Amino acid sequence: VTMGLEDDKPKPRGESSFSNCSITFLMIYMICVSPPASGFFLRSCRVSQNVAICMDSQLKVVPQDIPPTVTGFDLSKKQISSIQASNFKNLQVLTDLNLHENHITNLHNGPFANLISLRKLTLNNNRLSKLGDGAFDGLSNLAELRLNTNKISVVSSTAFQSLTRLKLLDISQNKLETMANLRLMLQHMPQLQEFVVRRNSLKTFRSWEVTNCSLNLRALDLSRNPIRDFRITGDIFPNLTRFIIGDSSSFIPMKWDVKNKTFLRQVSSLDISGLHTTVDDIQVLLETVNLSLTSLSVNGIKHNWTRLINLSCAIPTVSKLQFCHYNLRSISSYFLKMCTNVIELDLSNNHIKRIDTNAFKSMESLRILKLSQNKLSLVPTAIRTLRNLSELDLSHNVISTLGCQDFSNQTKLKKLSLHNNSILALTNCTFKDLEQLQTLTLQSNQISDLKGAFKQYLPNLKRLHLNGNKLTAIGKEEFKGLTSLWNLSLHQNQINNLHNDCFVGLGNLTDIQLQSNDIKAQSLKTKAFHALAKLRRLDLGNNHIKYFNSTPLPDPPFCNLSHLEELSIHAQHHRGKSSLPSNFLEGLKNLLRFNARNCQLTSLDNDTFMYTPKLERLDISSNDLRTLSTQMIAPIRNLRSFYISRLSLQSLDFFVDANLTNLEFLQGRHNQYSVITEDVIKSLPSLAYVDFKYNTFYCDCDNAWFLNWIIASKQTQVNDVYEYYCNYPDEFKDKRLLDFDLISCLKDMGFICFVSTTCMILFVIAGSFTYHFMRAQLYCAYHLFWAWLFDSKCKNQQVPHQYDAFVSYNSNDEPWVIGELLPKLEGEQGWRLCLHHRDFEPGKPIADNITDAIYGSRKTICVISRRYLESEWCSREVQTASFRLFDEKRDVLILVFLEDIPTYLLSPFHRMRKLLKKQTYLSWPRAAAQPEVFWEKLKQALQSGSNSNEDNVLSLTDARE
Repeated sequence: VTMGLEDDKPKPRGESSFSNCSITFLMIYMICVSPPASGFFLRSCRVSQNVAICMDSQLKVVPQDIPPTVTGFDLSKKQISSIQASNFKNLQVLTDLNLHENHITNLHNGPFANLISLRKLTLNNNRLSKLGDGAFDGLSNLAELRLNTNKISVVSSTAFQSLTRLKLLDISQNKLETMANLRLMLQHMPQLQEFVVRRNSLKTFRSWEVTNCSLNLRALDLSRNPIRDFRITGDIFPNLTRFIIGDSSSFIPMKWDVKNKTFLRQVSSLDISGLHTTVDDIQVLLETVNLSLTSLSVNGIKHNWTRLINLSCAIPTVSKLQFCHYNLRSISSYFLKMCTNVIELDLSNNHIKRIDTNAFKSMESLRILKLSQNKLSLVPTAIRTLRNLSELDLSHNVISTLGCQDFSNQTKLKKLSLHNNSILALTNCTFKDLEQLQTLTLQSNQISDLKGAFKQYLPNLKRLHLNGNKLTAIGKEEFKGLTSLWNLSLHQNQINNLHNDCFVGLGNLTDIQLQSNDIKAQSLKTKAFHALAKLRRLDLGNNHIKYFNSTPLPDPPFCNLSHLEELSIHAQHHRGKSSLPSNFLEGLKNLLRFNARNCQLTSLDNDTFMYTPKLERLDISSNDLRTLSTQMIAPIRNLRSFYISRLSLQSLDFFVDANLTNLEFLQGRHNQYSVITEDVIKSLPSLAYVDFKYNTFYCDCDNAWFLNWIIASKQTQVNDVYEYYCNYPDEFKDKRLLDFDLISCLKDMGFICFVSTTCMILFVIAGSFTYHFMRAQLYCAYHLFWAWLFDSKCKNQQVPHQYDAFVSYNSNDEPWVIGELLPKLEGEQGWRLCLHHRDFEPGKPIADNITDAIYGSRKTICVISRRYLESEWCSREVQTASFRLFDEKRDVLILVFLEDIPTYLLSPFHRMRKLLKKQTYLSWPRAAAQPEVFWEKLKQALQSGSNSNEDNVLSLTDARE
């Protein structure tokens, strides 16, 4: 520390070298000692659309490298057995946590306490047997909790105390036996709306056992519980609208006791399927809820069917009736006679083979009829009486033929389901009366010929499903009558021929599925798709589309599909080497997604994508391209997702000048490039996700930048980077890329070590010499530095000084100080002086006493003689006083010479010489003739600056004048 009095010295020539050495040492330290930065790569998971998804099914602990910004976390189907609050300490914005199908056995002490934003928690299919104290502490914002399929039998009184905002609780398929467990849950959840307790071991349900709970339930599911006694003696369910109860596996009758019909006055949907009780008890039950009931399910009750259906239909408000899982076999004319108010009737899964013609005659208001999963071989003639029918489900029967009168008079029908039957063929009049039909499902039949069924009828049909049949060709104008059709499913047939005009009339079609047929390239030479001007999605995957070269086609197959957004020609099975014509995509100016995966392409022309400037997603994986050119991908500058796995690529250099500034997702697995260069990564500034798994990397300095980028990148998620392995050199083979030591990649390592070692040796030598020859100065500077710090803190506090002046003198000059100076200044003039022999504090370091004395006095009087200049302690006192002089910029120093000292004798004492150039002084030898003038000048010097607000320096008159 310098005093600010010496001349500025030039910096040593070695200072810049020392800085370089420091930088080098810092870099080496960061590489060798510091832990790697937490880059955006995860060990077992990946992040997609802000949801962390963990793929490793053997995962046993919650990963700790999940980004804190994720809102969803999928840990389903893992081997996790325990969880703690520390597992989720950084996931403050997580809203959905899925722990379905793990091995979790205990929940206690708030394992989710840090998930303050969580809204949905799934713990299905675990091994929980008890919900301990504070199991869900901290989840004050949780709205949905699913605990089904565990072994829960005990619930702690504080387990649910934090779930004050819970809306849905599913604790079905556990081992709860008593109402006490339910009370412990319900008493803490005033906002609960849906409570599912299906398939537990409850034997009773009594309202007085939960009367202390504030229940706002809208839905309650108690089904599949062996409840023997159901009693409600109070209005505990004022808002309940959906109620499910019944157990088909129980043979013990349930006693129903609801004291007042108004207790369930809001129930509009009731499901008593499988309820084991008498018909009379069912009648009492139905009378309890018949004030507002609109939907009733009475499936699988083992009683007289006719009486049961009559009891159900006798409720005037019931409009939806489900009567399934019986062995009815036939429906007579009288079976549904009383169901005049029913609008929706479900008779599925009843083994029905025959329905009388007048079976539905009384049901003029019926809108929806479901007869699926029966054994009907024909369309029932009974439905012809249902003129108001809007939805008819005849799926999963054994219907083999359709006649022209099967759907006569069904002019209001909007949805017809005939899938999963045995229909062999259609007729041209089958659907003639279905003018309002919008959805027709005919998939999974045996249809081989359409027979013109869609050439002139069904003007309002929007969705037609013909997939999974045995169609081999689409003839001319086969769908001409379907002018309103949006979606056409023809996949999984055997189509190998498309007529030029097969899709005429489908001017409004937006989506057609033709995958998994036998369509060949020759079929695409036709103008089959030219009529589909509004088509947006076309799937031709898993066909046999194959070209032998990239020669342009005279008539590109999609040239008229200017609105097409998605095209797929992917293949599932190998079909031999092929190419794509250079103008295959001509006309697709609005194409956004193109899938050519596994087409065995050997090359792609540079002009392939010049017709698709808006392309955002491109999948050309699993081909044999080996190289890609910059010219080929340069036209698709809007590309966001690029799949290039299994292409046998040797390099990614084609990205460098392609200008793909919008690319966010890149998957390049199973290729042969070993080095990822800096230019490649920097050419993709928007990259958010990259997957280079199953490539063989060079573990040498060529990949040093890539490895550093993996560790440091905060923008790009590098998927499964822990599974990146080395292939070269041999000593690193089969080792992880992350284990490669970057220290060996520092350039000129030998020279750096030499310079570093030299700098360190020079630093030690310089420090040793400085300490040996300037030990006293360093010691003084240390104390001066602390004095300066003390003064910086205290100089504005205006603390009064203890003395008027500190007298600095040599012990040889003490007689003059005691005999002359002290009597005059203290005795006559009344100044308070500080003398070291009298006022220094015993036991305190001398340097500290000097500093305290100088800063504790308004002035410092230096009594200078030859002996004074030679004294080490006097020199330190002058140094401290001069430092204060220049620090405070005030006249605080008075120089008194006891003897005349020539200037040349002051040269060795450079500090004193500099002070004389800037500061006036008094001389005692020259005042011998007029001592009164000397003492008056000294008095004036002591008086100057006595005002604390005085900023000007009052100088003495030169005593030599």
